Amino acid sequence: MIEASRLSFDPLIGWPLFWGLAALFVIALLIYIIAFRKAWLTRTLAAAFGLFALANPAIIEEEREPLPSVAAIVVDRSDSMDFGAREEIATAAYASLQSELEANPSIDLRVVEVETQGDGTRLIGALEGLMADVPRDRIAGAILITDGQVHDLPTDLSRVRELGPIHALITGDPDASDRRITLVETPNFDIVGDEAEFVIRIDDPEGGTVPLTYAMNGGRSQARYVEAGEDTSIFIEVERRGDNIIVFETPEGPQELTLANNRTAATISGVRDGLRVLLVTGRPNASGRVWRDLLKSDPSVDLVHFTILRPPYKRDVTPLEEMALIAFPTEELFEEKLDGFDLIIFDQYERRGVITMGYLADVARYVDEGGALLVVAGESFAGPASLARTPLAGILPALPTGEIINTDVMPTLSPEGMRHTITEDFTGRTWGKWLRYIQARSDTGDVLMRTEDGAPLFAVDRVGDGRVAQLLSDQIWLWARGYDGGGPFSDLIRRSVHWLMKEPELDERQLQLIAQGDTVRANLRTLADRAAPLIIETPDGSFLEPAWRVDGPGTYSAEVPVDQLGLYRAQSGGLDAVALNGPANPKEFAALEATGEVLQPLTTLSGGSVFGLERPDQRPDVRMVARRADASGNNWLGLRERGAYAVRSSTSLPLLPGIFAIGLILLALLFAWRREGR
Repeated sequence: MIEASRLSFDPLIGWPLFWGLAALFVIALLIYIIAFRKAWLTRTLAAAFGLFALANPAIIEEEREPLPSVAAIVVDRSDSMDFGAREEIATAAYASLQSELEANPSIDLRVVEVETQGDGTRLIGALEGLMADVPRDRIAGAILITDGQVHDLPTDLSRVRELGPIHALITGDPDASDRRITLVETPNFDIVGDEAEFVIRIDDPEGGTVPLTYAMNGGRSQARYVEAGEDTSIFIEVERRGDNIIVFETPEGPQELTLANNRTAATISGVRDGLRVLLVTGRPNASGRVWRDLLKSDPSVDLVHFTILRPPYKRDVTPLEEMALIAFPTEELFEEKLDGFDLIIFDQYERRGVITMGYLADVARYVDEGGALLVVAGESFAGPASLARTPLAGILPALPTGEIINTDVMPTLSPEGMRHTITEDFTGRTWGKWLRYIQARSDTGDVLMRTEDGAPLFAVDRVGDGRVAQLLSDQIWLWARGYDGGGPFSDLIRRSVHWLMKEPELDERQLQLIAQGDTVRANLRTLADRAAPLIIETPDGSFLEPAWRVDGPGTYSAEVPVDQLGLYRAQSGGLDAVALNGPANPKEFAALEATGEVLQPLTTLSGGSVFGLERPDQRPDVRMVARRADASGNNWLGLRERGAYAVRSSTSLPLLPGIFAIGLILLALLFAWRREGR
């Protein structure tokens, strides 16, 4: 305990009233002095004695218990500390500081170790939380042990100034540099088929041109060179509706702290601007209106429909200007506008000289380059005028044998059809009969519907970048009319069209990767009997190989715990998928250089300093300094000795008791009256 004395004033009437009364006394005395100029000194003494008595002066004797000053050590344990010897240096500096400060009885030490929070390092918030319950007159200061990459520095630094002096010990090699890629601008959505603009920047200590590769949805990579340190626009075509993930990568540079920031990604939502469909009906038939009504019922479909009523070889003496029919615009459709269609449907089309072999070869090329084709076979498909005898034969999943089967047939799902996304929802259902089909053999693709004896009825295939679907009967319209109980005509056709349009939810061979904070989940759809092994690459370049769990026919899932933010990649049987855990550009890996520039404004404002620690033995000395003394030097840092205490007991001795004060006031007034009476 320490005994101490102090002078105390505790006005009997409160400070506001006391100062108001003092002002009145001064004004009254000034008026008196100006008006009478007699006995002004004795009256001033009387007023002074009165005010002094009202101030209630006293000598306070206290027993004080000294309180230690509170110091804080904040240790950065974020992901960026894993590079080089940063973690080792930080641990050694922390251990020696903790040992020294805990041995000092005038210091109450508080410590917090901060891991990566959200997508960055939040040391300042941790420091504020650590010192939230400490009176500001007891704070000795704080020491931050970090690589300098702090992401929660407040805009208004004055709010943390009172926690100072704040010192920063920067661990790591200040000369180490790193190549990194950053997304500067990314669009949120764009039209499917249009090119979206992404602005990227690659920072490289060597400068010059830097290679860049990018790919959408785990597909084919494209490469180009960009200037280091400059914003570069990259235009990428949006592939599909819904979320599209674009991954940008740059290879390892001559100086690298990590490859984790050599890769970044963005998600853009694809929106369809309508579906342009060309429907060519070979001749009037019972299903023509059904097809037209189905496609026109969808407001997103822009349908161009032609029915060939008169082939060119049919002679008619009627003048063209008097005919209601128009000539089939072959050149316009198949030369000028072919690539503008999203889907082409041949409904019971036969070669009648309307569409030449050259144009049909263009349709095959259109499919190979990413287009979609649906062929509905009629009786002509089995004859010499069949589309199977044209350049389209190379992209059709089934070719006719030449026989037409005119009998009742019950469509059933094949084993592939029970697993395929187009028809899996129809499993276990029975439908009405068809009355005819074209016998064919399936050479490629997947047969989803068969007859009871195994003949193909509905088949699909991927050709190059495009897709083809083939219906080997002209009787599906019976389902739409409800014959023999009907069937899922509209559902089957709509799902087929969406599959042909590459809608991601209908991909039958699909690997999905979903990041869910602390877990990553992989979902696989396949037509194979067994799932290929799964390999997941983490943001730091390590690999995980979780086992698949069977969820149903052709569907598998796997889940693995993770603790890193960033981009994950998965591979299984030739399928690729990517997923972002957290933001596309985690702050923790955006910049990895060991630097004091970020914290310099805070340390300067709070009276602290920045020290570089390239080795564990470089730690500066710690000194206790006075409240207003300089808290930093060339090789030392200061913590303030606040001198705080707690009062355990106190006694009060009044300096001017009431009776004594009244006596002094009366005596002064008597002298004043006597003086005035002369």
